[in-house]
Amino acid sequence: MIRKLEPKDAARCAELEQLLFPGDDPWSEQAFLTEFAQPANHYIGFEEAGTLVGYAGLALLGSLHDPEFEIHTIGVDPSFQGRGIASQLMDQLTAIADDYNGPIFLEVRTDNIPAIKMYEKYGFEQLGIRKNYYQPSGADAYTMKREPRK
Repeated sequence: MIRKLEPKDAARCAELEQLLFPGDDPWSEQAFLTEFAQPANHYIGFEEAGTLVGYAGLALLGSLHDPEFEIHTIGVDPSFQGRGIASQLMDQLTAIADDYNGPIFLEVRTDNIPAIKMYEKYGFEQLGIRKNYYQPSGADAYTMKREPRK
């Protein structure tokens, strides 16, 4: 089940961040609470059997008259990966941006091949590379963009 994330979900999101991004300054519970509180952000989660197993966040940049969006984060519990959960979350995020006819931007580790393939499936194209983007590991990130599908 996909649902809007609430403050009570921040601790679980932070726990999943630790599992998924241990070498790259994973977001804290407080970071998630701050993100959830922003009125232009849209955070959703995937719940299975009462447990949050995936999460994703989309931010509106600018105004709704000339919108741009940015995917801030997306993650799925490693024991639930490969079941299409990330794709279901992406379906929701891209639908929001498409409703407003806005492009979506994101950064992704250059070595995260499964994520890159998923983003490409959704029409994202690589724009460039941000050297040493992820800290403290120093991993590079691709910047990617998807045009709206209207």
